[in-house]
Amino acid sequence: MQSRTPEIQADAWFKSSHSGANTSECVEVAASAVDVAVRDSKVPHGARLDIRPAAWGEFVGALREGRLS
Repeated sequence: MQSRTPEIQADAWFKSSHSGANTSECVEVAASAVDVAVRDSKVPHGARLDIRPAAWGEFVGALREGRLS
């Protein structure tokens, strides 16, 4: 399956503010005009997950509200 999301520039990726400086378990996120992309920070050229903005918003909202554990 080919990604719908165009190539994302390296400086567009960011880690969560909840990620510690010395942690090895991080994901990075970047937004494009089409989707929100998520990848493993340890494997930046590996697979990534492209998510529609509305679905990403629901996910983040559920995390903030404690509906996910």
